[in-house]
Amino acid sequence: MKVILVSERGGISRSFNFGGLSKALLSLCLLGLPVGALWVGANLPAAESDVFDSRAVKAWNKALRKQQEEITEADRQAREQLTALTVKLAEMQARLTRLDALGERLTTLAKLDEGEFQFGSTPAVGGPEDPGIAGASDMPYQPPEFIAAISELSDQIEDRQMQLSTLDTLLASRQLQDEQFIAGRPISRGWMSSRYGYRTDPFSGRRSWHKGVDFAGKSGSDVVSVAAGVVTWAEDRSGYGQLVEINHGNGYKTRYGHNSEIKVKLGDVVKKGQIIAQMGSSGRSTGPHVHFEVYKDNRPVDPATYIRRTGR
Repeated sequence: MKVILVSERGGISRSFNFGGLSKALLSLCLLGLPVGALWVGANLPAAESDVFDSRAVKAWNKALRKQQEEITEADRQAREQLTALTVKLAEMQARLTRLDALGERLTTLAKLDEGEFQFGSTPAVGGPEDPGIAGASDMPYQPPEFIAAISELSDQIEDRQMQLSTLDTLLASRQLQDEQFIAGRPISRGWMSSRYGYRTDPFSGRRSWHKGVDFAGKSGSDVVSVAAGVVTWAEDRSGYGQLVEINHGNGYKTRYGHNSEIKVKLGDVVKKGQIIAQMGSSGRSTGPHVHFEVYKDNRPVDPATYIRRTGR
């Protein structure tokens, strides 16, 4: 094989002669280079593509497993919360039932007008329609059923609590009035020994005005308040001996004289029927008894009217 090389400048040419072995090597090199380039070009991107796809698939699988675990955990928590809400709903229903029963019982005991307090019925509500946000009425929000049930129960319980609060205030006011209502005798044991009005004075023998009533009994017997009030006197007083005076409000006050011992002090708040002293014969007295007086607007009135009263 003969190869001739020609120069561009001088037109000089050279020739080379190759033998059989050289010819084979040269042919192999000339043919192998293109084939090798084609093989590398075909296989190198595929290898790189295989590596990229394998890594991506592993990453996607890992992300999917993590998302599945998160979904499973969220589902478990949602079921637990739903169970807790169901239990809470049952508790609220039981509470509402007890409130209704209590309210109806108190209404009966208080002898209130029928219909004034309505326990066990849906609260009455109303009002003008609120236009709200434009377009919102076209697609109203629909909460889940159990959320709506809890909201309804909450409104009913709030209504019952408001009614019970009003009823409690009403009963407390009525109880206070009952406590302040003067009625009954100021002693636990004994008898009436002198009435209100004119009588013969036991010391002078002259006709005199007696502005209270006397209850005789055993020395040391209990003297009780005929109504709730505040102690405005609890010590010795001329003619009364050891005296207890109680202000009951609304212009009323009572006096308990001739005690042997006083059980309360100035400023004490006393209840109806509370022991305030022990019967004695202190002061201007002929023997163990209680001198009982009732005042209305600072004027003495006949205690018999109040003694004969019965509690409200």
